[in-house]
Amino acid sequence: MRAAVAGAGDDFAPRLRATVAAYIRFATEDAALLEVMFTGKHRPGAERLVAAAVPAFTLMQDLVAEGQAAGELVAGDPERVGTVLFATMQGIATFINSDMVAPDLLDDLVETAVAQFARGPRPA
Repeated sequence: MRAAVAGAGDDFAPRLRATVAAYIRFATEDAALLEVMFTGKHRPGAERLVAAAVPAFTLMQDLVAEGQAAGELVAGDPERVGTVLFATMQGIATFINSDMVAPDLLDDLVETAVAQFARGPRPA
């Protein structure tokens, strides 16, 4: 995700799109690792696994705060807004991984999710 955001230029929308796409690609190409990451963190002694997840959440919160500061996203608690964005990303990955959605729709779903997230709950 860090490489995706760093390589997407300076404009917010491409940075957000690249980050969302990078996460969903990872989550669908390495579904077994993703499952271990999410289920393993609840086991006793999994502090290192929990700590390893923090940078991804922090990156999303920082990106959200950046978008809010630039007027690209609606105001609000960056942690809460970032969590909703992360849940959207995870939901798309889960749908693809469970064969509810065809993998070849990934790019279109990323595009739709980013556009709707950036636009907010108002009509286009």
